[in-house]
Amino acid sequence: MSKVQLNQLPSDQTILSPSILAADFTELGKEVNMAAEAGVELLHIDVMDGHFVPNISIGIPVVKSLRDKSDLIFDVHLMITNPMDYLEDFAKAGADHITFHVESHSPVKETIDAIKELGLTVGLTLKPGTSAEELKPYIADIDMVLVMTVEPGFGGQKFMTDMLEKIKQIRSWANESNPGLHIEVDGGINKDTSKLTLEAGANVLVAGTAFFKHPEGMSKAAEELR
Repeated sequence: MSKVQLNQLPSDQTILSPSILAADFTELGKEVNMAAEAGVELLHIDVMDGHFVPNISIGIPVVKSLRDKSDLIFDVHLMITNPMDYLEDFAKAGADHITFHVESHSPVKETIDAIKELGLTVGLTLKPGTSAEELKPYIADIDMVLVMTVEPGFGGQKFMTDMLEKIKQIRSWANESNPGLHIEVDGGINKDTSKLTLEAGANVLVAGTAFFKHPEGMSKAAEELR
């Protein structure tokens, strides 16, 4: 587990969480270390089961293997049908934070409580077509909301500008019941769209290609995104 946790970081600070889906998997440990040297705070780890979303990615062994190589906060996004069944395994592997979908089959409040009991911070997310109203009842109970600005499951999609209103709405609710809430955005984030999301009220940026594949390196990517 990281020495610093998400809930210790101020929500008015711009935080970077590069997605390892865009990293070179033959050099994954090295690339994660380079991300840390570039000054990022989180490492975004997308877990897909081929059922909840039509793709399959990485899982528990990768989280475990990276944990010994990095002090970054492991920001694990579970795009899986039954997240409740895997919480303990991911916690043991070294996850610091788990975000799961309101559309999943696991009961939302019970899953939130279970993640907290494991000593992790907790986030909720929703697909672009799901109303923000679905997560409003839980805003006071969580540490972060992840707003998907593309359909989850595949990288390289175009940023959905209509999701900016969703970010604004969630930030408004958070100001009333949970001012320290982090709002994370994931999908099509680059130096241009990052500015739009920060202006809308987000503060945690997930970037894949724009970070790991930046032609001038990760430090330049971090500078541009902030």
